[in-house]
Amino acid sequence: AERGLTLGEGFAAEMCGTGGASTFAVLTRYFPDDDPAALLRECSERVHRLEEGGVPLKTGAETILNGLRGAGFRLAVASSSPLDMIRKNLGKAGVLDCFDALTSGHEAARNKPAPDIFLLAARRLELPPEECYVFEDSLNGIEGAWRAGCRPVMVPDLVRPSQQAREQCFGIYADLAEAWEHVRP
Repeated sequence: AERGLTLGEGFAAEMCGTGGASTFAVLTRYFPDDDPAALLRECSERVHRLEEGGVPLKTGAETILNGLRGAGFRLAVASSSPLDMIRKNLGKAGVLDCFDALTSGHEAARNKPAPDIFLLAARRLELPPEECYVFEDSLNGIEGAWRAGCRPVMVPDLVRPSQQAREQCFGIYADLAEAWEHVRP
């Protein structure tokens, strides 16, 4: 709004869960007259300011994290965010110690919806992808997890599941507590 821009339909779905060159491509497609680097910088600065106040956990996060850890699952984060931001946010939320591996999109050769970040996370957990559940809120993440051979589970947030996501998902749940009820051993 400060720049006089309007987000087009589909913008959130294309942006959520991706990074790097993919982000620049989406910004350029939606806002061809603006500098994508400046837009990204301004948005990143705004997100950092908001995160300084704390990072809330999604509904059911403690339930599923405690359940998975208690059942002996190994856990990884596969986020498009930079590794320092992942660590900082998980630490602020009080759940950093729940994870055995952290994987940043900056470490993957290609961004979501490519499968690279999920394959890297599975390798770090020393698990075959087909034994990994991936909990995602983005269409790019669901497609990437599916392409990696994992079991994608969608917990929608800003983006509603598409027909393609419905076909690729192991399940779609209102929150992480409901997801835990369906995936727990």
